[in-house]
Amino acid sequence: MMLPGLTAGTSLPNAESATLFARGCTVFPGGTTRATIERDPTPRYALKGEGAYLVDVDGQCFLDLNNNFTTLIHGHAFAPALDAVARLLRDGTCFSNPTVHEIDLAELLVDRIPAIEQVRFVNTGTEAVMFAIKAARAFTGRSGIAKIEGAYHGSYDWAEAGQRGTPSTWGSPEAPAAVPAYAGTPDSVADEVVVIRFNDAEGARRRIAAAADRLACVLLDPMPSQCGLIPPDSDFIAAVVETARHHGILIVCDEVLNLRQGYRGASARYGIEPDLVAAGKIIGGGFPIGAIGGSRRVVGVFDGPTGQARVAQGGTFSANPISMVAGRISMEGMTLAAFARLEAMGDRLRTALTAAIERRQAHYVVSGAASLFRIHPKAMLPRDYRECYPLSDEATSMKAMGRFFQNEGIILPVGAAACLSTAMTDADIHKIVDVFEQFLTSGTGGEGEAYR
Repeated sequence: MMLPGLTAGTSLPNAESATLFARGCTVFPGGTTRATIERDPTPRYALKGEGAYLVDVDGQCFLDLNNNFTTLIHGHAFAPALDAVARLLRDGTCFSNPTVHEIDLAELLVDRIPAIEQVRFVNTGTEAVMFAIKAARAFTGRSGIAKIEGAYHGSYDWAEAGQRGTPSTWGSPEAPAAVPAYAGTPDSVADEVVVIRFNDAEGARRRIAAAADRLACVLLDPMPSQCGLIPPDSDFIAAVVETARHHGILIVCDEVLNLRQGYRGASARYGIEPDLVAAGKIIGGGFPIGAIGGSRRVVGVFDGPTGQARVAQGGTFSANPISMVAGRISMEGMTLAAFARLEAMGDRLRTALTAAIERRQAHYVVSGAASLFRIHPKAMLPRDYRECYPLSDEATSMKAMGRFFQNEGIILPVGAAACLSTAMTDADIHKIVDVFEQFLTSGTGGEGEAYR
């Protein structure tokens, strides 16, 4: 089947991508500069994005459910942000001086997100989490952190611990191991990280209380994607917050991905009142960004010039005007009505996908909230990272589903959060459901005894 937009006369659909990947392998270890790039068997190289769609270098057009790992809440090439950036470019792209643009975006975030009274900007979500942890350490005088097993928080050593466990390494359910993310991680990192299981309220109380005298913060993703994109149980949230508060431990909510769950973010959605919030992705309008926000008393650790602040936070490109302007314009476009429309689309999609599964009695379940969703090759909805972890046949099924969607003109992330954008229409939602129905009846992974 020829995909929409395929250049006439192309003998191999991915010929140009294959050529570029061969070039990339000569200059990059593994051929690309991001480990998260999907390849089947080679990556698909992007040429341009237009709204809800991505066009690759071979001229093929795809409905994009990745949106650069949930970043592009308005889809590709959001015109208001691009127009504002184009006007700004000739005035300069970065300065050692502050600009009014950083104040504008900061005021927007402070106005919207209840937990944020003041904010500092960085360049990535990884940096936002890293500096939030540093702030918690400086404020409390303690070095350890607690975090959810399997939750992804970027590439800071302590935030990475416990995010990549396997059945052979993750330890007992009562005492999950702080599995290092890479060979050579100092042993001391694991000694300073307490891992708790998502939605295990009693386990959270016990584990946090036992290590309370050395914990600076609990790093909490309100709905961690790698744990299945499952909503938190209210008793789990209560257990974490009450135990932390009792022992003077700060709550750090990582909303780098989940800020897109609503106008006021995910913490407000689930009734969490964090001391610090790490943000990123959608607040940059398609440009690099990260932010650490919170109460004045905690973010006050950043107050003062280098050498005097309890936590020195700089960054050559932090608060660069391009990201600040694009982020402000993008966030201004995310009104209450825009968030409501996205959530309604997400609800319709998850309901329709679930109905298709039930009609076929297929071995799949759907999770997610707001504009986020995941399809799991499992009979029951997982409750944490261990239950979400794919068995070998499940991983094969997921790869088959990703390939099937790709062949039908849809980019569906494999084993990660898929997301909608404001550029999408009801027709796009129908297309996703139709392709999923086709997959379930194709025999590629939707039928057969193993998937019933």
